[in-house]
Amino acid sequence: MLIRLRYGRRLQTYLKIGACVLVGLCYFAFLFRESLNAYEHRERATAAELEADSEPSKQQLKLKRQQLQRQRILAKQQEQGKAIAGGNASAGSASSLAAAPPPPPPVTTLNPVYEYSEELHSRTERELQRRSEHLAAVCDRYKLQEKYPPNPWEFFVSPGHNNLVWCNVFKAASSTWMYYFNILAGYDVKYLQRTETQPLELARKRFPRPELGELMELLPSALSFLFVRDPFERILSAYRNKLEGNKNTFYKALGNKIVHRYRKRNLGGPWPRCGPTFEEFVRFLIAEHAAGKRFDEHWAPVYSFCTPCSVNFTIIGKTETFQRDSEFIIRQAGLESLLLGLGKLPQRKQRKIGNQARSGVKSEALVERYFADLDRSTLDQLLKIYRIDFELFDYDYRRYYDMVHPWSLEQSTSASGVPAVGSTSTTPTISSPGHSTQGQAT
Repeated sequence: MLIRLRYGRRLQTYLKIGACVLVGLCYFAFLFRESLNAYEHRERATAAELEADSEPSKQQLKLKRQQLQRQRILAKQQEQGKAIAGGNASAGSASSLAAAPPPPPPVTTLNPVYEYSEELHSRTERELQRRSEHLAAVCDRYKLQEKYPPNPWEFFVSPGHNNLVWCNVFKAASSTWMYYFNILAGYDVKYLQRTETQPLELARKRFPRPELGELMELLPSALSFLFVRDPFERILSAYRNKLEGNKNTFYKALGNKIVHRYRKRNLGGPWPRCGPTFEEFVRFLIAEHAAGKRFDEHWAPVYSFCTPCSVNFTIIGKTETFQRDSEFIIRQAGLESLLLGLGKLPQRKQRKIGNQARSGVKSEALVERYFADLDRSTLDQLLKIYRIDFELFDYDYRRYYDMVHPWSLEQSTSASGVPAVGSTSTTPTISSPGHSTQGQAT
């Protein structure tokens, strides 16, 4: 009986050991099979990517076909025009000229389905050259190179893309180029569309602020550029986005400070909760400038912020010709395959990263309404801060005198010392070099 029990227990033990071994073998076989499947899947994916890279996509082929079709249509129109012109010349009939086909429509930029226009390129090149020559002349006239040394604080440098150098002027259509630099940094478009991280924060992770020596060494061989805007439209845009109505939580404390300093209230009454008016914001700027304090990047003058007189920018772009100038820069840098034809961000995302007003109305359409709250004396003092930007980038400040209160211009100029409209001045009134902005952007 005992012998049977011993043999029975041994048999159970052997069976258990065998079962464990069998389960282990099955498990390892399962892992081995899954590893093989994963390896084969990875190999197929790699082969598919190589095939996609080596052969043009359907979208690219479609675009090429569209371009060829447009070229054929354009060639036919030119041939027909020549034939009709020849017939008209031989017949000597002037009335038949009206039957000639109209010239083809102008080429639209920033869209790869349209052909590249050499004429448009040459016209843009001449305009950009004129802007650079005008800026250099103003810089030499007032010796601004000595007053405003290079300030690398808001420069972005991408050495891996033909030494592309950009100075970010806030409130001058900077959100699009911040988006472009994040693409150059390697971020996926879909990630940029869904992330809640600020674009400036993402870009600075890949493009840290350069040292002054590094920037000056790179500039001679770099394609450097910045975009500018009418100075008063720019500060109005900054006011509407950051301070109007105290809706921006980060700038709410500054808005309350401006209200407490410049707004009168009824004796014993509470302070109003709304943000500062545009007139109060302008008075704040004038007082801060007079005290020699540093300006926030969103309304700091470009001449002290990007120091264009000390940094010889290759291209001076303007928001008024933003699409044309942007495409020119992209083509000059050889970045067509990366940046031209990029899918746009959703409208909600564009408004968020672009700091656009909730109403969707652009500041240039409202500038007359806001400046109507100012008087001529206040406008004269504001021009002391931004007059150089107007001159450097060839904007007309005189039109703002038609928007402010129709007070006596002689009274305001005698009090402020700024020349009257239409008068000439040998030197402009500008801020001191200490106003160069070097604070953290928001």
